[in-house]
Amino acid sequence: MNPTLPTDLPVVEAGDPTARTALILHGGGGPQTVAPLVAHLATTLHALAPTHPGWEGTPRPDSIASVDDLAAAYLALLADQGRRDVVVVGSSIGGWIALEMAVQAAADERYAGLIGAVIDIDGVGVVVDSEPITDFFSLDARGLAEVAWHDPDRGYQDPATLTDEQRAVRQENGRTMAVIAGRGMSDPALLARLDTVRTPVLLVWGESDRVVTPAYGRAVAQALPNAEFVEIAEAGHLPHLEAPTATWAAIDPFIRR
Repeated sequence: MNPTLPTDLPVVEAGDPTARTALILHGGGGPQTVAPLVAHLATTLHALAPTHPGWEGTPRPDSIASVDDLAAAYLALLADQGRRDVVVVGSSIGGWIALEMAVQAAADERYAGLIGAVIDIDGVGVVVDSEPITDFFSLDARGLAEVAWHDPDRGYQDPATLTDEQRAVRQENGRTMAVIAGRGMSDPALLARLDTVRTPVLLVWGESDRVVTPAYGRAVAQALPNAEFVEIAEAGHLPHLEAPTATWAAIDPFIRR
């Protein structure tokens, strides 16, 4: 069964439709975590930011059961729309999807020229033996803030302040993430496949990220033939939320090049 996205998949679209396309892929926290990326990139690019199937109450077809499936479905969507030279930007799990898209595109001549650049922001997905990915699913709200934010107090939200609806959506998001990414949030085969990617890749990493450390990010960069690595001070797993100015300073020149 070919991976197929729902026809009514929610997609935020912003910026000049005639400009270069940026596909912006959110992580486990949902589309709101990449909203600043969408707003910033829309000033110069045509930003497309889908909600992954199964997040925020959206349906998830049976054909979408892994990151590989999501990557294949997004590649097919971009190709069907006739897009070229797309900048694929992913945060956390979104970074994993972006890398998987680049790997799949490199292996399929149908997608030649489709992806022009990849920006992986604190992405999971690769197994680095010396730098294990933190077990996200074992953490409570306070523990997650401690590993994901430079300033945990800023990132912490007391679960008691959530409405029943918000709590239900978060729980379903977590269940979907467990299906798509697995408990380990990684693919043991991905690291060895990265050397097929000739597309320029920028890895942007918060210096205080303890979900996937900067050393993890550097190891991923070293496995890619055409990669740059930039560390963002005073930021954790979501540098575009904690240190947006420094994050834009890393991203913008890369896209212009």
